[in-house]
Amino acid sequence: MSIGEKIKNMRLTHSLTQEELADRCELSKSFISLLERDLTSPSIATLTDILDVFNTSLEDFFSQKKTEQYVFTKEDVFVKESDEDGVEINWLVYNAQKNEMEPILVKLQPDSVLFDEDAHHGEEFGYVMSGIVMVDIKGKTFKVKKGESFYYKADIPHKVYNDGKNVATILMVSSPPSF
Repeated sequence: MSIGEKIKNMRLTHSLTQEELADRCELSKSFISLLERDLTSPSIATLTDILDVFNTSLEDFFSQKKTEQYVFTKEDVFVKESDEDGVEINWLVYNAQKNEMEPILVKLQPDSVLFDEDAHHGEEFGYVMSGIVMVDIKGKTFKVKKGESFYYKADIPHKVYNDGKNVATILMVSSPPSF
């Protein structure tokens, strides 16, 4: 794993924005962005300052020891809320984008769209935990209620949205990760 990727993962684990991390280290947001994309490298002093924010050392950061995590707690969940589009996404498994599948918990406000996508590689599964969602696949619309699920190969145009009056909660699993 690259230095930038490890820093980004640590930042997301601690629920910090690039700007918040930059402020805590007295760096610019643009430097953090370049660093996370491996377009620049930090000095040892700068890297130490960044790692201090995460309460870790250079030794731990560069350690090759890999402990596999099997149980994930609420502290591992990363939440992205978007007031303007009415979608809240909870990544349930830390670093799942590196796995074969990616489970998320989605809360859709009324009149919100989780995604409206053209075809892409993979498969997607959803289980409606509360409310009702609409699933449009190849122009055909399905109403999916609490306790029901949906599944499709994502190589066809698809859309998942809430056109109802209540919040809908969906457990989604994508393979490969796409959220």
